[in-house]
Amino acid sequence: MTQIFHPKDQNYCDVTVVKAGPCPILRVKTVESKDGYNAVQMALGQRREKNCSKSQIGQFKKAGIPAARYVREVRVDDTKGLEAGQVVTLDGVFKTGDYVDVQGICKGKGFAGVMKRHNFRGMPASHGASDKERSPGSLASRRSLGRVLPGQRMAGHLGNVTTSTMKIEVVLVDAENNLVYLMGAVPGPKGGLVTISETAKSKKFRTEIVRSTIKKDKMGNIIKAAAKPGAKK
Repeated sequence: MTQIFHPKDQNYCDVTVVKAGPCPILRVKTVESKDGYNAVQMALGQRREKNCSKSQIGQFKKAGIPAARYVREVRVDDTKGLEAGQVVTLDGVFKTGDYVDVQGICKGKGFAGVMKRHNFRGMPASHGASDKERSPGSLASRRSLGRVLPGQRMAGHLGNVTTSTMKIEVVLVDAENNLVYLMGAVPGPKGGLVTISETAKSKKFRTEIVRSTIKKDKMGNIIKAAAKPGAKK
């Protein structure tokens, strides 16, 4: 992450810089084909051919692109004007002020207890309690149930799962260097792979906080301004 001046109000804001592309198109799927839906397979990064399977090498050569490290499929409404070998860049895709959803694999935290993993309260730390401060407590009843129900929240591996951050503002787009500046943090570690898509939430812009012009005294009573002489009441 880094900090820049917001182009709208010139306030200092924290942003995450994402290297978005260039992404060559590996394959185009259409409704009319045997696939039955519209989608585009895009590649990113570089990879040695000796580390790819023969089928992967054949797909890259058929599209006329070098071997790529990542291949992801994205659903689209219309595939008109898209073909294999075409390079997709930031031009015309995102612009300053847009809102996007970012999906990625969050950081792994290892084995964690219920207080860190599920925000449990924990057990009493005094009045005779012994080594139970961070214990989950009872898991089930004894006789009428006699077992632990599926889905019971317990200690276990935390993180390293696919997660999404919704409605992130695009602060700045550097189309020349294929860089997009996103407000705040995104899932995953530095250098991780993320997928940026149009937000699924309401596209209305967030309302800015406006300071109230109503004046109040120390007791919280509203101070009414005196009317100007000659003004109509």
